[in-house]
Amino acid sequence: MKIAVIGGGWAGIAAAVELTAAGVDTTLFEAGRVLGGRARSMTVDGQTLDNGQHIMLGAYRETLALMRRVGADPDKLFDRRPLQVIDPSGFHLALPMLPAPFNVAWGLLTSTTVTWHEKAKTAWWMAGIKRQGFQLAEDTTVTRWLDSAGQTGTLRHHLWEPLCLAALNTPANRASAQLFANVLRDSLGSSRREDTDLLLPRVALGKLLPEPAGRWLQANGADLRMSHRVQHLVPTDNAIEIDGEIFASAILATAPQHAATLWPSSARNYSYEPIATVYLQFGAKTRLSFPLFNLHGKHGQWVVDHGNGLLACVLSGHGKWELLSDDALAVALQAELRMAEPANWHKIIREKRATFSARTGLHRPEPITSHPGIILAGDYTWADYPGTLEGAVRSGRRAAHLLRGNHHKPAS
Repeated sequence: MKIAVIGGGWAGIAAAVELTAAGVDTTLFEAGRVLGGRARSMTVDGQTLDNGQHIMLGAYRETLALMRRVGADPDKLFDRRPLQVIDPSGFHLALPMLPAPFNVAWGLLTSTTVTWHEKAKTAWWMAGIKRQGFQLAEDTTVTRWLDSAGQTGTLRHHLWEPLCLAALNTPANRASAQLFANVLRDSLGSSRREDTDLLLPRVALGKLLPEPAGRWLQANGADLRMSHRVQHLVPTDNAIEIDGEIFASAILATAPQHAATLWPSSARNYSYEPIATVYLQFGAKTRLSFPLFNLHGKHGQWVVDHGNGLLACVLSGHGKWELLSDDALAVALQAELRMAEPANWHKIIREKRATFSARTGLHRPEPITSHPGIILAGDYTWADYPGTLEGAVRSGRRAAHLLRGNHHKPAS
C-alpha cells in the first residue's frame, strides 16, 4: 500500500509521521523548499526568522507528542512559563504554580487593576460556562457573548479581547464565541495546570518540528518530494493518480484554497485574515520584563522577546496597519514600544491568508470526501478549534487513522 500526503505543513507532517510509523509506504509532496507550510523558518539578511510568530500553550498536547516522536525535546526547545498577561496600562494577570483551577482563581484574585465586583462577576460567569461544558446554546460573536455576560470592564479589554484575537486571529466583533469557548475550555478552563503554560520557543519554528520531522521521515523510509507542487489529482475506482503516479490513497493536507484546485468538491467560501510579524533589532541588552507583552497599541498587539534585543511584534486580523508600508509600520511599532534607543534593523513578514476567518456560522468540511481514497487534513478541517498548529496536527493524525481504517476494512 502506497499513500501520498499532499502538503508539508504541520498537518501533512503529522499525517506522514503517523503513516510511516505504522509501516505504510508514504510519499510526502511539498511545493516549497522546506517543510512547515505557514509555520516555517526562513533566512533573511543572515538571520533565521519565522514566517509568522506563533504563541503556543501547554494545551498543545498532540503537537508536543509529535515533537517527541520525531526526536525533538519540548523541554529543551521551549521556555515553559506560567501564563502572564501584561500591558502598558498596568494590567497584570499572573497565574501561579498551583493546581487547576486554583491557579486561574488566584491569578484573577490577585490582579490589582480589576475591581472586586468584576472579579466576582467573572468567577460566576466562568463557573457557569464550565457547568455548560463550554457549549453555547447558539453561536454568536465574542463581542455579543461578552456583552450578554456583563463582561464590559477591565478584563474584557485587557484579557478576553486580546486573547480572542491571538487565538482566533479574528477580532471579537467578528469572531465565533463557540470557537473562543472551546479555546478557553482547553486552556484557562482545563483541569490540568500545565495546559495554561506559555510555550515560548527557544529556537526557530523549523527546529521545533519541520526539520526534525523531515530527518525522521527520511530515516524511516518515507519519500520526501520537495519543491513539487502537485498539479493533477485523478481518482479511479481503486487508486489515485497524482501527476501520473499511482497511489492507493491520498491525504490532501494543503491550505483550503489550494485543496479546492485539486479536489473542487472541498471548496468552501472562506474569508481569510492576515498576520504581520514586525521584527525589530535593538541593542543586545534590550529586553522585556516578561518575554510576552500585550502592546495594546493602535497597531501592535503582542510582542515576543526572542533575546539578544530581537523583538517580534504581532499584528493579527484585518486592520488599518495593512495600509502602511513596511518602513512606516516599523516606525509606528517603535513608537508604541517606547524603547530608549531606536531599532538598528527591521524586517516585516506579511501573510495575507494566514488563517481562515473564525467567524460565526462557519462551515467546516468533514475529513472524509466523496472518494474513500481521499481524506482532507488541515486546521480548517478540525472544527473544534480555530486555525491553530494544534488543530493542524490533530487533523493530520486523524486523516492517517481514517485512511488506515479504510484499507483494513474487510471486503464486502
